[in-house]
Amino acid sequence: MAQNIQSAESQIIDQPFGELLSDRYLSYALSTIMSRSLPDVRDGMKPAHRRLMFAMMQLKLNPELAPKKCARVVGDVIGKYHPHGDQSVYDALVRLAQDFAVRYPLIDGQGNFGNIDGDNAAAMRYTEARLTDVALLLLDGLDENAVDFRPTYDGSEEEPIVLPGGFPNLLANGSSGIAVGMATNIPPHNAGELCEAMELMLEKDPSDAEVSAIVKGPDFPTGGILVEDPESVALSYATGKGSFRIRARWEKEELKQGLYQIVVTEIPYQVQKSKLVERLAELINARKLPMLEDVRDESAEDVRLVLVPKSRNVEPELLMEALFRNSDLETRFALNMNVLDGGLVPRVMSLKEVLRAWLDHQQEVLVRRSRHRLEKVLHRLEVLAGYLVVYLNLDEVIRIVREEDEPKQALMDAFGLTEVQADAVLNMRLRSLRKLEEMEIRTEHDKLAAERDELIKLIDSEARQWTRIKKQVQDIKKRFGQETELGARRTTIGKAPAPVTVDLDAALIEKEPITILCSEKGWIKAMKGHGQNLVDVKYKDGDRARFVIEAQTTDKLLVFGTNGRFYTVGCDKLPPGRGFGEPLRLMVDLPNESDIASMTLYDPGMRLLVASSDGYGFIVKAADILAQTRSGKQVLNVTAKAEAALCKPVPPGHDHLAVIGTNRKMLVFSLAELPEMGRGKGVILQKLRDGILADAKSFNMTEGFEYRYGSGMTKVDDITPWVGKRASAGRLPPNGFPKNNKFD
Repeated sequence: MAQNIQSAESQIIDQPFGELLSDRYLSYALSTIMSRSLPDVRDGMKPAHRRLMFAMMQLKLNPELAPKKCARVVGDVIGKYHPHGDQSVYDALVRLAQDFAVRYPLIDGQGNFGNIDGDNAAAMRYTEARLTDVALLLLDGLDENAVDFRPTYDGSEEEPIVLPGGFPNLLANGSSGIAVGMATNIPPHNAGELCEAMELMLEKDPSDAEVSAIVKGPDFPTGGILVEDPESVALSYATGKGSFRIRARWEKEELKQGLYQIVVTEIPYQVQKSKLVERLAELINARKLPMLEDVRDESAEDVRLVLVPKSRNVEPELLMEALFRNSDLETRFALNMNVLDGGLVPRVMSLKEVLRAWLDHQQEVLVRRSRHRLEKVLHRLEVLAGYLVVYLNLDEVIRIVREEDEPKQALMDAFGLTEVQADAVLNMRLRSLRKLEEMEIRTEHDKLAAERDELIKLIDSEARQWTRIKKQVQDIKKRFGQETELGARRTTIGKAPAPVTVDLDAALIEKEPITILCSEKGWIKAMKGHGQNLVDVKYKDGDRARFVIEAQTTDKLLVFGTNGRFYTVGCDKLPPGRGFGEPLRLMVDLPNESDIASMTLYDPGMRLLVASSDGYGFIVKAADILAQTRSGKQVLNVTAKAEAALCKPVPPGHDHLAVIGTNRKMLVFSLAELPEMGRGKGVILQKLRDGILADAKSFNMTEGFEYRYGSGMTKVDDITPWVGKRASAGRLPPNGFPKNNKFD
């Protein structure tokens, strides 16, 4: 009892709890970072994957041989190299065999290995596996002292610290993991593009921008469209951190009677198709996607999601924009190239640094394999020299072997053989003696001597080493480049989409041509079709036509009142063309029926000239005046003595403005003299002493100025006499100018 008490007291550690906990947690963190979660930059693998590859190599599961049960592979891994749960090891094996999870699969799986819907693989007792050609490249050189080995967890065997990695696996297949205080997330890339970038790096020292110009973005096994801005992609690769925006690939399928449906053929990486369909169904049931009627999964071996729009008049682009915003048909893949540099130091590396680390590793592997091969060649040359002596003195050699008590030493003394040569001679079978021929020995000797010289040159010359590595990179590009079936780029590099405002109400409106008629007293209606014969159109007594506009039911009508306010009316809400129509003031809060200064169709990209009757005005963007209420939006400030006179579009390319007052004075000046404002009174357009502003018209000076005369247009040959500064009085218009003082 006393001995037990003394033993327990000797195990007591006198140390602050904080320090003790800190040391233990630091050890755990380092173990997680280095032995579990972060991949090695040289071979792109974590320990679990590396041990899987090595165990399958030991089992001789080469591509040309028959596969073996996955349970056998997992058993060897957890029994010899990786003492963890069998399910975690099997999950790692399964992922390396899934062509929708790994860009270049390292394992060829036989049986059910899961699918893109998220279904799990069959149990390991049912499935079989073997290595692929890509895996053989990663393992090539393990038996040639290409890398260092270390004892396994129980010291019974050895395992490689890192694989030779003759394939840029880290970037080609990507990696992800969460450690303590850090994480990594690297997308798959196209091996052909990576090889092109490394070829450039072997020729010169390119900038990060030059490298990203070749590697334009990730290449996901599930395809999709990369819609990230190229500048953002370049910055992500230069810093090692960023994100990539991926969209599903879709196409429009025409059906009978003008109907259509949208078919999604590729979905973003790591999105489970079944959960995506469930999400879309939830949005439909919750009425958050009024443009979408139904979603169907018609996938077989390929992906085929059918999206049925609510109406044939729904624009497919608007529907997909709404789906991109509300579902995983668009995702972002975060980039965090946090890897183990040299297998020891975790740090975030740029794309160029990762490629350089792989090239440096290949140089080290090449030198080690060359030295290993040189040792083998030198040993064989030594043996061949001994064989040549035996051939020349065969009878004496046989006598020594038969009669001498210590033939090894006797051979060494008689012919000057080395210990290696003597052992080789003594280990020969008798049947081999008759096969010794001088010509064969000398031919093999000469061949190996030439190889020895080449190996010595290669080991001593760094330039030769990089030439050999360049040839290796070219071979990888030839086998897995974009010209091959496996290497063809799957993710399309698209343009960054422009911001789109999705108007759900407008999207559901049936698009039809209409002609809008508005009378002088403010009665408005819409007739179906364009090019209508308006001669027989009837108006109320004392009223007549004022505005005639051809539009679509999906357009918006922009009304400018004499109070300086803009009003917005949906063309689908206009009364039908029968009868006199309805007063516009019932739709918007116009003070009176006749208080309409101007009327035009809304275009978010256009600019408008707004002016008051006393000659003040400015330029306003159409996007700044859209009103969603009946009361409209105040833009032009008018006084009690003035009212809004006009509102006219300013087409792109127009650089001058012509104005005329009721005093019959016309002035032309540069549009650059007018400010662009959101609201206000504006500046003086024309000095009007006796009269008010009658009309204005923008035009391009190079194309010339023209006005309506009768049923045609009249062009002014020389507009120079009317050109002046803004706020000038102007002069009388050209002879024959209309008496109503209107340009159009």
